[in-house]
Amino acid sequence: MDSSQEKTPSFDVIIAGCGPTGAMLAAELRLHEVRVLVLEKETEPAPYVRIVGLHIRSIELMAMRGLLDRLLAHGRQRPAGGFFAAIPTPAPEGLDSAHAYLLGIPQPVIVRLLEEHAIELGAQVRRGCVVAGVEQDDEGVTVELADGEQLRSRYLVGCDGARSTVRKLLGVGFPGEPSRNDTLHGEMEVGVPPEEIAAKVSHRRLQLRPVGGGVYTVVVPAAGVGDRAEPPTLEDFRQQLRAVAGTDFGVHSPRWLSRFGDATRLAERYRTGRVLLAGDAAHIHPPTGGQGLNLGIQDAVNLGWKLAGQIRGWAPEPLLDTYHAERHPVAEDVLDNTRAQMELSAAGPGPQAVRRLLTELMKFDEVNRYLIEKITAIDLRYDFGAGPDLLGRRLRDLDLEQGRVYDRLHRGRGLLLDRTERLTVGGRSDRVDYLADPLAVLDVPGILLRPDGYVAWIGDDQQDLDDHLSRWFGTPATGQRG
Repeated sequence: MDSSQEKTPSFDVIIAGCGPTGAMLAAELRLHEVRVLVLEKETEPAPYVRIVGLHIRSIELMAMRGLLDRLLAHGRQRPAGGFFAAIPTPAPEGLDSAHAYLLGIPQPVIVRLLEEHAIELGAQVRRGCVVAGVEQDDEGVTVELADGEQLRSRYLVGCDGARSTVRKLLGVGFPGEPSRNDTLHGEMEVGVPPEEIAAKVSHRRLQLRPVGGGVYTVVVPAAGVGDRAEPPTLEDFRQQLRAVAGTDFGVHSPRWLSRFGDATRLAERYRTGRVLLAGDAAHIHPPTGGQGLNLGIQDAVNLGWKLAGQIRGWAPEPLLDTYHAERHPVAEDVLDNTRAQMELSAAGPGPQAVRRLLTELMKFDEVNRYLIEKITAIDLRYDFGAGPDLLGRRLRDLDLEQGRVYDRLHRGRGLLLDRTERLTVGGRSDRVDYLADPLAVLDVPGILLRPDGYVAWIGDDQQDLDDHLSRWFGTPATGQRG
């Protein structure tokens, strides 16, 4: 790169990749008036209609940002059960959420809605832009595109998927296990009635699920099929269906066909100076349990307000580093539970014996609840130090005197919910909202929520609150009062 180029950043943040993670992050940053450019290498959105599931925690985040109604109009609500290794167990009763369901929604739709939301808030999106080089210095990051154009920003976030160019250019290690088992995945029509499908689909890694209009999602092992570097064909699906089930079910008219492996990898670090990683650029794992897209969206909401605080100048020095400290262990846990789920899906007698045992154990409510809360991320507790059990956990959507808690988080700011009516945010009203509500459905006098909905403080002592406000939201703004 030309070291004599103009060094003044044109943007505060450049995001590589406009999938769900990148689009969500762009919107989160724009809530704080951060100048954002999203670069997407594809010239057009993906044409295929892959159905994905938003889990409870991601649905809650959409409610926090006022996006849930948009998504509900395009999705289908299903019970929040049967996620872990596809063991058919009913959803536990009384899950701690006002949104205790799975939302099935076409992936192109969620990407489009999140991108539209980011653009409405003022983000710029440029398609057909391939990142080819990255250099950073004390003032910012220079991004070089494949056509030679150079762009300048204060920070860069790689949301560019499992084969992340940004991660590779940074030289960040991506240790883990390579793929051992490939799987074919696609959507197509079938030529037999549902009764015949139900009678013959018994293999743990064979799935045929209706998605509407006579179209089925088909998942079948790909062992020995073709070249991994080449896209699969409909004949590949037919061949494998016959090998596993004894019939190809008359599959025809495919919408899309793909292949995925069970590679499991985690980036050694999520931040290198002014460059960060999120979503599949930071972690990959098999799709068992449907956690991948959800994990990326949750990365984005964790990172967005912290990076915005750094750019706006109020973030305490360690705040941005809490992104890696909090999210890296979460990804480690997801990788572990997907490894376990893949073992339970193996065809050998040992794995199947363990699967049968776990199926029996999941009849106990405590076991079923534990695994569902893990998969849907509502069990997560960040380490904020000693305190009540609620400290470091997400707060469910509660009724207030006017509206609900999540309605107060649409702007991506912190929230002090005060039942005592005598606490104050201490000159931080530009980043923390205050609500006095003595009738709030809480069994504590006061609670401080971060913009991502996690409980950062509980109590009624102003000095203790001030210490925690400083930890998460920096020093008071000059000239501001409570």
